[in-house]
Amino acid sequence: MASQMAAAAVVPSSIVSTSTTPEITPSTYTSLLLSKAHHCRRLAFNPILKSSPLRLTFFPNKPRSTLLLRRTNATTPQTRCLFTGIVEELGTVKQLGKAPHGGFDMVIAAKTVLEGVNLGDSIAVNGTCLTVTEFDANTFTVGLSPETLRKTSLEELQGGSLVNLERALTPTSRMGGHFVQGHVDGTGIILSKVPEGDSLWIKVKAEKELLKYVVPKGFIAVDGTSLTVVDVNDGEGWFNFMLVAYTQQKVVIPLKEVGQKVNLEADILGKQVERLLSGYINIRSS
Repeated sequence: MASQMAAAAVVPSSIVSTSTTPEITPSTYTSLLLSKAHHCRRLAFNPILKSSPLRLTFFPNKPRSTLLLRRTNATTPQTRCLFTGIVEELGTVKQLGKAPHGGFDMVIAAKTVLEGVNLGDSIAVNGTCLTVTEFDANTFTVGLSPETLRKTSLEELQGGSLVNLERALTPTSRMGGHFVQGHVDGTGIILSKVPEGDSLWIKVKAEKELLKYVVPKGFIAVDGTSLTVVDVNDGEGWFNFMLVAYTQQKVVIPLKEVGQKVNLEADILGKQVERLLSGYINIRSS
C-alpha cells in the first residue's frame, strides 16, 4: 500500500483522478518515468569524452530539437602545428621586407598549399612554422618576428628565392616523414655537395649544442625536409645525408651553394629524453 501511494505521488494530475487511484502496473510505471523525464526543466551534459569548451544544453522554453553550443570555463591544451617533413611544393618569394604596420612580412607565390587555406593556418616555410595573415588566389603572406629572423636562415631570402612549403598535418594525412614541429633549433652551414651517380651527398656543419641530438640513421629536418642522417662527426662538427634524384627535384636544398645556411630541427624524441633524464639526475643528486 505504501509503495502504491509513493508511486501515485509522482503521477501528473491529468492522469490521476482526485477520487480514485488506478492500479500501478509495470507498463504504467514506465510511462510515468518517461513523463517525469520529459518534464525536467533543464538537461545539460557534455557529449565529448575529453575536456572541451563546448556543452550541449536543452532549454525548457524551447523545442527539444533546438540546441545551443555554450562556451564554458573548461580549459583544453592549445593545438600546435605539426608537419611530416614531406615538402608539398616549392614556392617563390614575391616580396620580403618591412610592412606598413611596422612588422616584417613575406609574400609567397604558391598553388598547392593555397587549397583550402584560411587566415591563421600554419604553413612551414623552409621548415619554419609561420602563420598565414593574408592570402589571395595566387599568394599568401606570413609575418616574421625578430626572433624568427635571428634563429633561421629566412633572413637570407630575397625576391625570387624558392622555398619549401608544407601545410600543417591533419588527422587524415599520411605520415610519410617524421614529427616536425616547425620550431627551428638553429641553422647549419653547407660544407660540401658531392654527386654520386644521380644522388647527391650533402655535408652540413652544426653547432655542438644541436649536433648532440643528431644520430646516424636518425631523423632530422633540413629546411623542413625530413631526411635520414647517414654519418655524424662530433669532432669536426658535421653530419651528412644523401638526396636521391627525385628529392633533388622537389626541395630547395640542392639549389643552395656551399657556405649558405639551412634551417635545422632535430628529432624531438632526443630532446624529450634529455629533458626527462636531466630531471631524474637532478633528483638523484640532491
